[in-house]
Amino acid sequence: MVNPRTATTGVVPPGAGPDGFGDSLHLLRFTGALYCRAEVTAPWGVDFPPFPGCVMLPVVLAGRCILEVGAERHLLEAGSAALITRGVPHRMLSTTDAASTPLFDIPVEQLSDTYEHMRFGGGGEAARVAYAAMQVDGPLTARLTAQLPDVIRVDAWDDGEGGAFQAVLRLLAREAEEIRPGGEAVMTRLADILVIQVLRRWLATVDAPPTGWLAGLRDPHVGRALGGMHGHPGEEWTLASLARQASMSRSAFAERFTALVGEPPMRYLAGWRLERAHAELMATDEPIASISRRVGYSSEAAFSRAFKRHHGVTPGAVRRGAETGPPPTPIRALAVG
Repeated sequence: MVNPRTATTGVVPPGAGPDGFGDSLHLLRFTGALYCRAEVTAPWGVDFPPFPGCVMLPVVLAGRCILEVGAERHLLEAGSAALITRGVPHRMLSTTDAASTPLFDIPVEQLSDTYEHMRFGGGGEAARVAYAAMQVDGPLTARLTAQLPDVIRVDAWDDGEGGAFQAVLRLLAREAEEIRPGGEAVMTRLADILVIQVLRRWLATVDAPPTGWLAGLRDPHVGRALGGMHGHPGEEWTLASLARQASMSRSAFAERFTALVGEPPMRYLAGWRLERAHAELMATDEPIASISRRVGYSSEAAFSRAFKRHHGVTPGAVRRGAETGPPPTPIRALAVG
């Protein structure tokens, strides 16, 4: 079942520097749904169904395997990880011709609601895999994952961050060797760190699209303004103060922001504030007045009017829906088919 504890991942604190990526990445949110340590022996194959609204992170700790996502095939060896960004169906196999078994037809040792241990296969060459499925939580996370490719692959030996990726993998491998007290908590936090590191690596190396939200985030000027809006929605931002954040004149900043992101900066800010407010109404029991002030509204009445125009419902209706909504969904119920 979905763990109600939200795993908050962090890279750098807002305002720590002129880094649009850092100021935005530290706001990414995932909710732990399933963590698995698997010991598999050839021949073996696991068929993963769709998991809507999830990102999936398989990490090969020892041995090797084939990852199939649609028509793509990736060889993952020890020290490799892949981020499957939209919960699309995929297979993991010992070899390309190995038969696969549906994930939930394989017996596992259930260590907790969200942590399981799998032993599976035909007794041949061994591999060890750590696997995390995490639900996307929060408007910024959903916006980013929507613009990523289906699969991002990373190798530990291609580590450009002073061995940081390798260090996390070593910790993950040690934790997966045996069941120890606190194992679920450690696996959860290491998986969160790996997701952020994979995203940082991809964002730093991929060719940016010429326009769009991601292009704006990567722009050295517009990215600083976006980072400020994302991290501090309650600031009394004006076009002039955002332009100063971007180190540009007002006219040049407004033109560049609109060209890259697709809407003027103040309209983007208004929408972002209301998206953040919606997420907080769903996730917390804070008073509506407190949330409205935190996202930049001095008047609760003005906030409620703007919220209804943007979302089509009142803040109170969203809060009542969150209070009376269904309990957390078991991870197996997220699987379609």
